[in-house]
Amino acid sequence: MARKPARRPARKAAGKSASAASARRPAAPATDREKIVAAFLSLLADKPFEAIGLADVAGRAKMSLAQLRGEFSSTFAILVAHIKATDRAVLAEDLSEMEDEPARERLFDVMMRRIETLAPHRAAIRSLIRSARRNPPLAVALNGLAVRSQQWMLSAAGIGASGPGGMIRAQGLAVLFGSVLGTWIDDDDPGQARTMAALDRALARGQRFAGLLDDLFAIPSRLCRSRSRRRRRRGEDSRESATA
Repeated sequence: MARKPARRPARKAAGKSASAASARRPAAPATDREKIVAAFLSLLADKPFEAIGLADVAGRAKMSLAQLRGEFSSTFAILVAHIKATDRAVLAEDLSEMEDEPARERLFDVMMRRIETLAPHRAAIRSLIRSARRNPPLAVALNGLAVRSQQWMLSAAGIGASGPGGMIRAQGLAVLFGSVLGTWIDDDDPGQARTMAALDRALARGQRFAGLLDDLFAIPSRLCRSRSRRRRRRGEDSRESATA
C-alpha cells in the first residue's frame, strides 16, 4: 500500500485555505482590463479557447471593440494578463512563515497558494486544458507562459530560478504543476485531499530529478578542475624537461 504523504502544519493550513478558496468568488473587476479578463474567463468556462472571438469578449464585457483594442491585441494577450495577475496574487502573499521550512515544503506551500488563487476559475482552466490537449501550437505557447510563471514561483519559494539550471527547474515545475492541475480540475473534495496528495507525489519525483540535475551540473565543474590540474602538471613537466 502506498504511504500517505506526511501532513505538516503548513500543509494543514494550506488545505484549510484551499477549502475556503473553493467557495471564494473573484473580486469584482474595477478597471477596464480587469473587466475584459473577467469576461474572457467567463466565456472560457463555457466554450473552447479557439472558439472565443474578440467581439464575444467585448460583448460579455459590455464595451466596444475600440475599448477592447485599447487594452488588448488578442484573446491570447488577455490570457497572458490573467496568468500575470495570478503570479502577482501569489507573490503578494506573506511567505515569511515558511522561511525555515525545507525547500520542498516551501514549494508545496507556494503551489497550493497558486491553486487557491485559480480556484474561482476552475471551469475556465478545465476548458483551457482541454483545448491545449487538442491544439499543439496552443500547448507550446502555454508551456512558454507556464515556464516564466514557474520561475517566479521558484523564486517565491527561495529556490534558484536563474541560469540554465533555473530554466530546467522551471520547465520541470511547469510540467509537474500541469499534471497536478489535471487532478485538481476534477477534485470536488472541499479539503482538496486528492490535489494535495498529487502535488506531494509530484514534488517527491521532482526532488529526485532535481538532485540528479545538481549532480549533472557538478560534472562539468569537476571536469574543468581536473583538466586545469592536468594542464598545470603538463606545464610543470615541460619546464622541468627544459631545464634538465
